Amino acid sequence: MSIPRATARLQLHKEFTFDDAAGVVDYYAALGISHLYLSPILTARPGSMHGYDIVDPTHINPELGGEPALRRLVQKLRGARMGLIVDIVPNHMGVGGADNPWWLHVLEWGRHSRYARWFDIDWNSPDPMLRGKILLPFLGDQYAQTLRSGDLRLHFDAESGQLYLGYFAHRFPLAPWTYGLVLRHGGTAIHAATAGFSEIDPNGDDACQRHDQRCAILRNIARSSDGMTAIAQALHAFAPDAQGGVSRLHRLLERQNYRLTWWRNAAEEINWRRFFEVSDLAGIRVELNDVFDATHALILRLYEEGLIDGVRIDHVDGLADPIAYCRKLRAALSALSAKRPADAPDTHPYIVVEKILAHGETLRTDWAIDGTTGYDFMEQVGALLHDDSGATPLGKLWAELTGDNDNFAAHVANARRQLLRENFVGEFAALTRAVHAVAGTELDTRDISQAAIARVLTELLVAFPVYRTYWSEDGRDDTDRDVIERALNEARRNLASQDLSLLDTLIMLFDTANIDADASADAPELRRLAVRRFEQLTPPLAAKSVEDTVFYRYGRLLSRNEVGADPEYFSASIADFHAFNLEHAAHFPQTMLATATHDHKRGEDVRARLAVLSEVTDEWEEAVRRWKRLHTDLRVRLPTEDETVELIAPALDAEIMLYQMIFGAWPPDLRTDDTDGLQQYADRLAAWQQKALREAKQYSSWAMPNDDYEQACRRFLMALFDRDRSSAFLDEMVEWVQRTAVASTANSLTQTLLRLTSPGVPDLYQGTEFWDFSLVDPDNRRPVDYAARCKLLAEAADMRDLLDTSQRADAQHRQAGGQPGMQPKEQLKQPLIRTALALRSQTPGLFTQGEYIPLRAEGPLADHVIAFLRRDQGHTVLTAALRHTLLLVDDNLSLRQDGNNDDNVSAGTLLLPGHLPPLTDLLTGKRIAADNGRIDIAALFCMLPIVLATAES
Repeated sequence: MSIPRATARLQLHKEFTFDDAAGVVDYYAALGISHLYLSPILTARPGSMHGYDIVDPTHINPELGGEPALRRLVQKLRGARMGLIVDIVPNHMGVGGADNPWWLHVLEWGRHSRYARWFDIDWNSPDPMLRGKILLPFLGDQYAQTLRSGDLRLHFDAESGQLYLGYFAHRFPLAPWTYGLVLRHGGTAIHAATAGFSEIDPNGDDACQRHDQRCAILRNIARSSDGMTAIAQALHAFAPDAQGGVSRLHRLLERQNYRLTWWRNAAEEINWRRFFEVSDLAGIRVELNDVFDATHALILRLYEEGLIDGVRIDHVDGLADPIAYCRKLRAALSALSAKRPADAPDTHPYIVVEKILAHGETLRTDWAIDGTTGYDFMEQVGALLHDDSGATPLGKLWAELTGDNDNFAAHVANARRQLLRENFVGEFAALTRAVHAVAGTELDTRDISQAAIARVLTELLVAFPVYRTYWSEDGRDDTDRDVIERALNEARRNLASQDLSLLDTLIMLFDTANIDADASADAPELRRLAVRRFEQLTPPLAAKSVEDTVFYRYGRLLSRNEVGADPEYFSASIADFHAFNLEHAAHFPQTMLATATHDHKRGEDVRARLAVLSEVTDEWEEAVRRWKRLHTDLRVRLPTEDETVELIAPALDAEIMLYQMIFGAWPPDLRTDDTDGLQQYADRLAAWQQKALREAKQYSSWAMPNDDYEQACRRFLMALFDRDRSSAFLDEMVEWVQRTAVASTANSLTQTLLRLTSPGVPDLYQGTEFWDFSLVDPDNRRPVDYAARCKLLAEAADMRDLLDTSQRADAQHRQAGGQPGMQPKEQLKQPLIRTALALRSQTPGLFTQGEYIPLRAEGPLADHVIAFLRRDQGHTVLTAALRHTLLLVDDNLSLRQDGNNDDNVSAGTLLLPGHLPPLTDLLTGKRIAADNGRIDIAALFCMLPIVLATAES
């Protein structure tokens, strides 16, 4: 089938190619995966480790092996009866370097290029130095210094006959009509032979042809030694060591279609849409038919030929019209279904979107897609594992130690203001100008100043509650109108009284349906542009403010700081989880379900371990306060520009988050006497720490790194891992890992089982069938040890066998004087995944269209039991799992037979809907008895904290 049963996400790059992926097909097939799900496969910048910086969407990336290797992979997949999903990037292209032919053509021909309208460039900038030009913020130093350094030099390409400016990996072609300004310095003969360059009219239909003819003449001249000498002489005239060379080079640059500038000017002066704030990723206008056709031709061909079965759409909210795009792509793929080869599924092209949903927001049902890539599930199941009673004490601890009394929403608002002020200045200015232009089209609004519009827009953007709205030619729907009203109400709280009326007027200027009859003729088009500018600014502003800023500032509990999550909502109830799953079952039964991705901030098992802290807040508070006192002498006071203010490194917020990360990501097999292991772990944490400090944008940043502060923080971290200085701390951290090991393992198994059996398609991020204690990228993209995974899979041990093995090894380790619980843990997730995916394979209808029936528990443990049935055509499966298990589960991962069960007090019962045949747990083989529609909870979880049981027919 084209709809996946289960996917495995693989990150491709030059060190892990199509052929490498083919080498693990048999493993994933044996595990039960139906489709590989690949990172972008089109040609990206050389050396790209992720593939999202595509420079040529018309070819398969040669670093991955090109199309021949892709075909070999697909042949291997088809032989294993598996399919292929690929990640596509319709929003942007890589434009740094010298590898994007479309972008280079725009640089060469400017607004006359056939591709000029393909990129979202403002050719009519109010800045006179940018009018008709593209800003290129790629210089590593200020413009004048760069010219004088000689790093920017003129070059001649003997193969193409073209002149260009080279700057490290960058290539900036010269406008054809400026060649003469260079070549005249090569002597009379060469200048005369190439004089036709200055006569090229960029508006002429034959401009490119005439330029090619001139370049051919130049190539011929270069074939002789005299000709090459003359060309070299012409180029040298613009070198910094030539008399007047710098001034000459500057005058030449002033005639180009671009303006080179220092990279730090990008935020304030950029005049084209970027991907977020990344200045070497340019937005493309895929809403234009010719752009769509050119950028999707290869993907459509791959689908028609049966090489791929569906797509994952990256950053769908960055597009001008996501709904129209998804519908168009669905129609294009569906039209090709009948042409696919007989051995390729042809029923339904699978389409999912990378979409972040705010708390309480649901995915629109009219997009013609199968769902999201699973961030929403990752958020819901993550919140489910957190004990709500931990929110207040952990928040109090954070506030008292850091002095930070703001809630998460306040942090987001502050971050958005900072980003609008520092990082998205150019994008915000473009939006403000667009709205000001709309105001000028009508009599009643023409006196509104651009400054006033900026003030009001700022508050509206700061208050915006979701990633974006979705305007169409029919206006806004009820959902979007509600979003706008919520944003207006919040913005009113922060506006001065004189601007309140302007806020309502401003919203009217975004209305494309109600335009005054006396408005100027260009009013409709100007309003559409203003709406597009607004809707393409809110997503990057939301993402950068939350995921890439506040997640590194606010650290009440870092397991809630995850992509797609809102830490303001600390936990979810079991009823919330069931409601979420019922929504999926009704509207998106094929949506992806993820608990780990290439973009996660910390591995799924790191989050599972950190969640346990919500159950033991008093002891954690005591430990953190003790560590803070213990390490006072390790902190450093750094001078600042204000002599009356000192900066402590690390600041207390960074220190508290560091303790959480050390605990959360501690490798299960790392002992405190393993010097090399401690150093390797410290180095990984140091890389995370540097990224965290820069993303937070408080004491350091990517734009302005504070090396003194970063190095002081690194020394602090390394001191914590120095046995001679911090043995007590390390021993105590190990004790924390040991103490929470069983509960964190239970959390990991619970979230894995729920992902495998909830409505949707479970996605397995590469390698996470073993414990995933990874940090943020690139740590979460390290090579996967497939040999170890294949070996364990071949042994086909069940979970109980692995636990018994682990128990015996632990006992032997203790007898030898080792630390309990610190030996390598058995990999319990893989057999769980194998078992559940085998069940999905045997009863596919059960999980694609089967009923989802929430179950309710009664008794003391009622709030600890998540359970539901999946039922279809006589097949019934019970999923049951425990949460908040720190005091419930023993070292054998079994429900304790003391505590709640003292004095014969029952743990409670699970209520079943009507009569069910006897159940068999697939994970342990035990029979599960129901008495009058009730299952005893103590008996249900007597062997594991999870149950996956089938009803006997």
